Amino acid sequence: MTQRTFGGTSRKRKRVSGFRVRMRSHTGRRVVRTRRKRGRARLTV
Repeated sequence: MTQRTFGGTSRKRKRVSGFRVRMRSHTGRRVVRTRRKRGRARLTV
């Protein structure tokens, strides 16, 4: 079998939705705050 070639890369995921990216903007901080309030085990990727 050939390996599947489609799928996200971890670098891309970090750059788009990682913790440091979230903290950069006001809305991103709001996302983290909301997830904290809900008691998420993982806030971001």
